[in-house]
Amino acid sequence: MTIEIAIGANLRKSPYFEATLRAGAKNFSVYNHMLIPGHFGDPDGEYQRLMTGVAMWDVAAQRQVEVTGPDAARLVQYLTPRNLSGTKVGQGRYVPICDHDGYLINDPVLLKLAEDRFWLSVADSDIHLWAQAIAQEKGWQAQVGEPDVSPLAIQGPQAEAVTAALFGDWVRELRYFGFRETTLDGIPLVLARSGWSKQGGFELYLTDASRGIELWDRVAAAGAPFGIGPGAPNDIERVESGLISYGSDMRRQVIPADPFEMGLGGLVDLAREDDFVGRAALQRIAARGAARRRVGFWVEGTPPSPGHAVPVQLAGEPVGVVSELVHSPRLGRTIAVGLLRADLTDATQGLQAALPGGPAALQPTALPFRP
Repeated sequence: MTIEIAIGANLRKSPYFEATLRAGAKNFSVYNHMLIPGHFGDPDGEYQRLMTGVAMWDVAAQRQVEVTGPDAARLVQYLTPRNLSGTKVGQGRYVPICDHDGYLINDPVLLKLAEDRFWLSVADSDIHLWAQAIAQEKGWQAQVGEPDVSPLAIQGPQAEAVTAALFGDWVRELRYFGFRETTLDGIPLVLARSGWSKQGGFELYLTDASRGIELWDRVAAAGAPFGIGPGAPNDIERVESGLISYGSDMRRQVIPADPFEMGLGGLVDLAREDDFVGRAALQRIAARGAARRRVGFWVEGTPPSPGHAVPVQLAGEPVGVVSELVHSPRLGRTIAVGLLRADLTDATQGLQAALPGGPAALQPTALPFRP
């Protein structure tokens, strides 16, 4: 069965949209109210390109929340349980954001562009509204908005070589999550060593949407000698690597989870003297211990991905959730990630995923997956 989805004014197109069509994009998803490519007709080849070569991704849907003003640092620090006091201009930080009940509502990367200017590079939720409301309620002098910023990712083992060919060897000195404001043939952008893969890479935060096609073509040309090709954030690689996907692994409305359950407890600083959103709830959770823990699962057989979270059961009782299931070409097996009741160990036998086509046996394992 084939279905069509109309693209209305409520769905935004990225500055690279026409270039992705020209490059052969075959499907799109919606992320932060914007279309994002899913694949370009060869998912297996795109996975191999990421693992062994270099890929370019339109990730403009990874929108930025800009916070500026005299109280910008105060607001950003209040939003996250992570202590940001040592963060310098030009440094990025992975910052979990929780609601007042301690549940994660986003997990952006923070970029500190100045003492009074920050970007939150957000996952799929309307964090700008959350931050805006808090700033207003607190009466702080902090302006919250969405700037003209559209990331383009270069990912894979050859990503550094391509990026150095574009900008020069200084990019090799950038630390992970480090960034610099720069230009490429007059195209303004922020270059960061970051990206949603464990294969290494950079993100080019374009700051002029009118130059999107130009930037895409420039990256494609520089990457041609290295075999660069189009792709998209890769679910297989991220499951293998144990990367968290807000919206898939947890979402406040569907799979509510706290930082301790997701393995992010080390980023929760309960010793801070200042207050932050969710502090009281996180203190209670820390005192009693997380109810679940994030794990990988070896999956029996080759069941198709259900495309949504499914329960994990033990003797017919729910004890967790599989948030995403994929077949790993590298491991030659079906694998999954999810949450499991904290008292159940990796040696627990008899676990099953309640898949639409019937139950599949599961064996918990630590992340990331090892051959």
